[in-house]
Amino acid sequence: MKILATALQALLAVLLGSVAVQTAAQEWPSRPIKLVVPFPPGGASDIVARLIAIPLGEKFKQTVLVDNRPGGGTTIGAKAVLSANDGFHTLFVSNSAPISIAPFLFDAPPYDPVKDFTHAAMIGTVPNAFFVASTVPATTMPEFITWIKAQNKMVPFGSGGGGSIGHIVGDMFKSELKLNMEHIAYKGSAPMFQDMLGGHLSVGVNTLTEVAELAKQGKLRVIALTSPARSKTLPNIPTIVEAGYPKLVAENFVGISGPAGMPAAAVAKLNAAVNEALRDPKFIARLEDLAFIPKPMTAAEFAGFVQKQVSEFQPAVKASGAKLN
Repeated sequence: MKILATALQALLAVLLGSVAVQTAAQEWPSRPIKLVVPFPPGGASDIVARLIAIPLGEKFKQTVLVDNRPGGGTTIGAKAVLSANDGFHTLFVSNSAPISIAPFLFDAPPYDPVKDFTHAAMIGTVPNAFFVASTVPATTMPEFITWIKAQNKMVPFGSGGGGSIGHIVGDMFKSELKLNMEHIAYKGSAPMFQDMLGGHLSVGVNTLTEVAELAKQGKLRVIALTSPARSKTLPNIPTIVEAGYPKLVAENFVGISGPAGMPAAAVAKLNAAVNEALRDPKFIARLEDLAFIPKPMTAAEFAGFVQKQVSEFQPAVKASGAKLN
């Protein structure tokens, strides 16, 4: 009888624990939410985080705080989310840098970008732009490729840093087309643009958010965008797909992710709240001002998007030779 009683007590404990977990998930969020941004204040991801914090706070009737955790090639912020133990109230403003690139810059990845996170809600994507100095005669992708092949030397291309998405996309481009190009890693986008405007750099790859204003001012020329569809920011610029290179589609995404094991009910609430915000014309307009393309998705679709990008970027990151210690 004692054995039976012990077994019944154990079963009751399991059932009560299960009910408690389900109740907690249904009541989520039950405290303020923290959105961890793996970049300093002022960048595009930070601005998007502060934009989405407003409708989330209104929807959940909770304070939503933005917590900037730069460093470690964006891995410090990612690890802060994974180490939080607050009932999934610390979330990650995830994007291509910490998810699809940074883990593979280490000999021993600090986390698994697919298995260690619950990718709950996509906010939007930003195309990468291939751009050239005004002195380069090419205006289309075929002309650009012909111009590179006609040079009698290695053609340098700049990005905002080693292991940046511009670096990886540029390497994918030169590898796919077997072009004689060499990456120049700048310490941020500003010095790269300074070199281009000063006549010291002819080619660059960077996110459209960084490039758009200089392109509108005619200070540089965008050749193509790495998105499947054109951007409203520069609607006259063709995509890499239109140029005939669909394998080079590579978008920098921004979404919201939590640690692995986030309860389905909490994921559903978060996904619904983000998608509701993405139906607000004012919110959409703010995103488009930052060159973002709003992309509402189900959680399953977002998780699939992340897994696909990780599988595409991982070999390119390894081949680039970029490293973080």
